[in-house]
Amino acid sequence: MSFGKNLQYFRKLSGNMTQEALAEKLNVSRQTISKWEIDAANPEMEKALEICKIFNCSLDNLFRDEMDKQSDSYSNLRLEEVPGFRYVEHTVISTEPESDVIGKMYRLAKENGIEVPRVIGWDFPNLSQEQINVFNMHGYTAALILPDGVAPEGCKIKDQPAHKYAAIHVDRPFENPFVTIPGAYQTLGDFMRTNGLVQSAEGVIPCFETDGESMDIYIACR
Repeated sequence: MSFGKNLQYFRKLSGNMTQEALAEKLNVSRQTISKWEIDAANPEMEKALEICKIFNCSLDNLFRDEMDKQSDSYSNLRLEEVPGFRYVEHTVISTEPESDVIGKMYRLAKENGIEVPRVIGWDFPNLSQEQINVFNMHGYTAALILPDGVAPEGCKIKDQPAHKYAAIHVDRPFENPFVTIPGAYQTLGDFMRTNGLVQSAEGVIPCFETDGESMDIYIACR
């Protein structure tokens, strides 16, 4: 653990706040911030509490936790207004549902003449404990975003209004998916907490991932 690295991490989450900007908020010199970040010195308790207030974190986050777990796979951490869209969705519950349900969405896109399909997905939470613990199943929902004028026959079309999302880009998510993808969600959670954002599920998809060799992960917020 390193206070200096944690401080750099919180600056990065706060819109890449500069050392100068943080120094001004704390009424110290930029050189003082620099010394803290290379662990050549630690702030007095009063300044540490001010830092916690600025970044909406705890003293444990600053001094004990290893906050900076960002992989070099992560980039473009941002707040994004996602425009409204129409979509159809399908859920599969099995031991490996992702490829089946995503494949179904791409086949549906081809059947309806969508040349460049946009497919998103998210975990389906409504499983029984027997399905999870006994049969090792999990659920996944995939959705095909519909271009204007496209209405697949026999499918229920849903509307998502425009909404604000915290988002992150992930390169090579499937090289080590059980580490990289949860780590991206954790980084998004840190970003939201640091910037005073709260997860929202009011009439929108609470969170989703884009499909592909790389992905963007989105969490709805207010």
